[in-house]
Amino acid sequence: MPTRRQFAALAGAALLAGCGYMRTESDGRTITYWASNQGSSLEFDKQTLQPELAKFEQRTGIRVRLEVVPWSDLLNRLLAAATSGKGPDVVNIGNTWSASLQATNALVSFDDAAMAKIGGRDRFVPAALAAAGAPGKPPTAVPLYSLSYALYYNKQMFADAGVERPPATWEDLVAVGKRLTRDKQWGLAIEGANPSENAHHAFTFSQQYGGEWFDDSGKPTFDTAANVKAIKRYVDLMAVDKIVNPSNAEYAKNESQSDFANRKAAMLLWQAAGSAFRAQGMSPEEYGVAPVPFLAQPPAGSRKVNSMVAGINIAVFRRSQNLDGAMQFVKFMTSDEEQVILNGTYGSLPSVKAAAADPAFQAPEQKVLSEVLNATAAPLPQVPAESQFETLVGSTMKELFAAAANDKPVTEDIVRSRLRAAEQRMRG
Repeated sequence: MPTRRQFAALAGAALLAGCGYMRTESDGRTITYWASNQGSSLEFDKQTLQPELAKFEQRTGIRVRLEVVPWSDLLNRLLAAATSGKGPDVVNIGNTWSASLQATNALVSFDDAAMAKIGGRDRFVPAALAAAGAPGKPPTAVPLYSLSYALYYNKQMFADAGVERPPATWEDLVAVGKRLTRDKQWGLAIEGANPSENAHHAFTFSQQYGGEWFDDSGKPTFDTAANVKAIKRYVDLMAVDKIVNPSNAEYAKNESQSDFANRKAAMLLWQAAGSAFRAQGMSPEEYGVAPVPFLAQPPAGSRKVNSMVAGINIAVFRRSQNLDGAMQFVKFMTSDEEQVILNGTYGSLPSVKAAAADPAFQAPEQKVLSEVLNATAAPLPQVPAESQFETLVGSTMKELFAAAANDKPVTEDIVRSRLRAAEQRMRG
């Protein structure tokens, strides 16, 4: 779990990098690529990516050594790589971590010259590029896959329960979830032990309650009344409403996707899950896709936000021993051709303009994701401490879900106390 001290260590790593001491795990003929887990499994991603990497090697003579890293491990792996100087040449990062990793100075800065090497800034969708680093600075990553959250629901389960349409409010979602929770079937599946997933929902709920996780100066404001209510509303889906299986408190590696695909849960909140469902034998005709709900009676100051601006960026460690090869690989992965192939496979949205217009991205799922991304999504705070927020608040929520799974109370006072402790850790 990254603390202020660890980020101080990262600053030290950046100085070492500036002095030329940073090294990566490759040589001049190969590059190492850490890909994030986008599909239903690590193996699915390997099978998806290997043909494209072989295509790149055939064209350039550069071999790509691939490792698919689970989201639950990726941030800590990146922090360790930046600290030790031993890491990949190219890596996928959650776009919410962009400003945090930018502050380490360990990644290539995509200034005008670097952008020119990969085809230019104007190729990219502006909203996607805006989540690639702190405002006013050249980004230290470029967008690869664009995403937003949506509500997935099983059409047959809804029909069997007499539910005619997907819920548009959280109150409706709870009511529908209770009707759908019976026998060994649950209303909703979540990833209660995944800090990043938890933090994403913490942000969205906080926006709907009128809260913020940082003030204008970038200082944490974790234990506000709005944030407490936001966290409690989400955890209460298990603790009070009882529409989430208590076992979900241990889910951290896409198990909730599997529960939905295997008809163990009727609803799921996720980003571009269609490819994962197909990999597990669930056809697009079996599920519907709708925007994430809002509060029925939002308080004063509420914002009409139902997703964070989600997406995956691709970055280069600037002390790569094959920097030219790494930049060639970024150009290849963000090419129009590869953007259509990869985003088409994963069900995400292209991050370059030409590919976004392809017919492959006009399916119902992609239309909902695009509408949300462009109309009701908001970016997480682009501050250096954002990744600490995800880890600290997300881990706090993991603990709260564990308590709920064991029938322990999760009151506002308890939530406030846990958030205050997380903020104190952030402040050091």
